[in-house]
Amino acid sequence: MMKNSSAEFDKYVSSTEEQQKLYKRTLIIVLMSQMFGGAGLAAGITVGALLAKDMLGTESVAGLPSALFTLGSALAAFIVGRVSQRFGRRYGLSFGFIAGGIGALGVILAANINSIALLFIALFIYGAGTSTNLQARYAGTDLASEKQRATATSIAMVATTLGAVAGPNLVTPMGKVATAINMPALTGPFMLAAVAYILAGLTLFFYLRPDPLLVAKAIADRQQKIQQQTSKTVFAEQNKLNKIGIFVGALVLVLSHVIMVAIMTMTPIHMQGHGSSMSAIGMVIGLHVAAMYLPSLGTGLLVDKMGRTFVVIASGVTLALAGLLAAFAPGDSLFWLTIALMLLGLGWNFGLISGTAIIIDSTTIHTRAKTQGSVDVWVALGGSAGSLLSGVIVAYSSYAYLGFIGTYLALLLVPVVLWARMKQKKNMIA
Repeated sequence: MMKNSSAEFDKYVSSTEEQQKLYKRTLIIVLMSQMFGGAGLAAGITVGALLAKDMLGTESVAGLPSALFTLGSALAAFIVGRVSQRFGRRYGLSFGFIAGGIGALGVILAANINSIALLFIALFIYGAGTSTNLQARYAGTDLASEKQRATATSIAMVATTLGAVAGPNLVTPMGKVATAINMPALTGPFMLAAVAYILAGLTLFFYLRPDPLLVAKAIADRQQKIQQQTSKTVFAEQNKLNKIGIFVGALVLVLSHVIMVAIMTMTPIHMQGHGSSMSAIGMVIGLHVAAMYLPSLGTGLLVDKMGRTFVVIASGVTLALAGLLAAFAPGDSLFWLTIALMLLGLGWNFGLISGTAIIIDSTTIHTRAKTQGSVDVWVALGGSAGSLLSGVIVAYSSYAYLGFIGTYLALLLVPVVLWARMKQKKNMIA
């Protein structure tokens, strides 16, 4: 496939100006798809747990929907990563988003016929949209320079904000739409998700041409031929540093995601139990999602200017504060729970962008998409475990206890990233 496409890529391989044009065009296409993708993401976050609670009749398994769609996102992350590595971002990402849209349609059908089995299967498939929404952030980095990588990641994430913030706040209006056509109110947000995910997939499929990853591979192949004087010793040492970077980047991504998903999943249940309305819950989750994505551009610049380690530490501290505030905030305090969830989103944002930059720094273009997909599998599995256990922890203990656990896990990020930095410095000196 690469041989057949080489002529198509020639002008980009030989011209820096053409590379920059394609880089900017790619970012625009990713921005468009992410606006749709963000809206699709919101349904599962906001009403997935509430829908399961209504259908199952118990709160102890309220974390199950989030666990299912994050488990589905793990499988999708693996598939999307492999497909992207072999055929390009266009095929991998469009497949993932359209699968997520089909899953959302399945959730709507399951709620209408009251089928628990179909609900579980559909939520699993719906998870493909969640992981694809995250993996789309990599598409903008394929043609970015080392000093642009975190910023390119953040630009893609900012676009998600528009859809992701609008989604939770459309819970009540979409619920009315569903009711008007004789469907359960909680299926309304999944109607939005189905349309949004499918539009995101179609946008990428029709407009992400030429594929940025395939172009980046062609550029890397040419550079490799020119620079084959690199000694085996230097290559072996670089490979050693890369393994440390991949491990640390993956750990940052997994831990920050586990903490965020666990606390976020149970917050709607916690608020509903203390008398909060659906509009209030939608507002809190909307602001939480805004904090997850809206600061991205500033975070990307911070990562590129201040360094990966600095922002990872900021992530650990911010997530720890969020956990403590969630633990101590009164259940009926809309203000303090909003602050806690916004800090939770911001801490996740710091962790996601710094961890992503570390992963990109530690891989080559010929293995990057596959490695990114594999890392996102662990991120999704961690999120699945966190969401599932969060329901059990709250049911048999309390929401406050869940906040304390989140604080403890968040503070683990600080010694880990400092150890990695020290280890890398020692290897470089040696």
